[in-house]
Amino acid sequence: MIDKKIEEYSNYCLNCKVKPCSQKGCPLSNDIPAFIKCVKDEDLKHAYMILTKTTMLGSVCGRICPHEKQCQGSCVRGIKSEPVHIGEIEAYVFDNGLKNEYYKEIEKSNTLKNKKIAVIGSGPASLNASAFLAMAGADVTIYEKQNELGGILSHGIPEFRLDRDVLNSTINQILSLGIKIKTGITLGKDIDLEELKKNYDAVFLGIGANIPAKMNIPGEELDGVFGGNTLLENGNHPDYTNKIVVVSGGGNVAMDCARTIKRLGAKKVYVIYRRAEEQMPAEKKEIVDAKNEGIEFLFQNNIVKIIGDEKVKRVECIKTVLVQKEGETRLSPVNIEGSNYELDVDYVVMAVGSKPDKNILSKLNLELNEWGYIKVDENYKTSDDKVYAGGDLIGQKATVAWAAKAGRDAAKAIERELKKIYI
Repeated sequence: MIDKKIEEYSNYCLNCKVKPCSQKGCPLSNDIPAFIKCVKDEDLKHAYMILTKTTMLGSVCGRICPHEKQCQGSCVRGIKSEPVHIGEIEAYVFDNGLKNEYYKEIEKSNTLKNKKIAVIGSGPASLNASAFLAMAGADVTIYEKQNELGGILSHGIPEFRLDRDVLNSTINQILSLGIKIKTGITLGKDIDLEELKKNYDAVFLGIGANIPAKMNIPGEELDGVFGGNTLLENGNHPDYTNKIVVVSGGGNVAMDCARTIKRLGAKKVYVIYRRAEEQMPAEKKEIVDAKNEGIEFLFQNNIVKIIGDEKVKRVECIKTVLVQKEGETRLSPVNIEGSNYELDVDYVVMAVGSKPDKNILSKLNLELNEWGYIKVDENYKTSDDKVYAGGDLIGQKATVAWAAKAGRDAAKAIERELKKIYI
């Protein structure tokens, strides 16, 4: 029997022939009307198999994707009413598939038989790439610097947003395709790219971009200033008990940091964002949840200085006004002269973006783009014909679905290239 709520959500879908949710909204182009129709017909196995043609991360994406800005944001139902709850249906279908081990029945081809592929990193881009390469018959080995797989999924997204049992089941499903793993190995330290190129037919780089960006304001060097990505990845939090913490940023990393810190005992957590709430890149649900957990938002405010001797004591902020600049579609924040004020704080967390590790990039001898990310072509191939890359490392949109798309499409490109070479 299908869950009553999921049944209701599925019956609400119009099964549009034009599929705007798939073609316009979903980065992975999941065939949403088709798998939802299967749910209506109570054929969950077929629904799962339809999804695995485009992704192996349905249980993850169904939970943490910004659905309002992707599939559900393009749902026809949402024009005059509420959109279909696509994410919840997807997660339900995939959870059922994992539980019943339908992945054991996924058909594999021999296109890449006897071809060896190295995948560096194990975040969403790497996991999806590994799965589709393995389904094409390749001998795939994942290299991961941590002792467990998942990348940002396990070392960046808090467990209250992504249950670790769900993540582990998703990873085990992918590994069951015959993928080998080598953990505790860091690219540029324990193994280098040239060595990998000699031992493998192709290499996929999916090591992410987890070095926190800075605001370049006075006081960032003080004790008590942290990078959001680093905090989430390493989990080396200070004692927040009865402390006041400021989080600068408006994306999901900022929300994850703020909610995590609040749960770890902080007396007060401020999220300072220089634009308006409706411009925040974070998913609406995450903003609502943060508010419900007592986090205070200071919209159209900006930190201009962190004050303290050796340790953080205060932040100086300034209010902003949003203006339309010539040639720009997005409203830009402009500081309001004379609106400065100070807040007493104990810790400051910078969640204003991230960049790839320059130390690693310098050892790869790959061409970079103007923003410092690895440059790839339309097939995710780098300046080296044997090396492909995807996810945050190439500076694409920073969502799990976009990373998963890069991994899948890179895998398909590798398949086409190796088939052409070795046919």
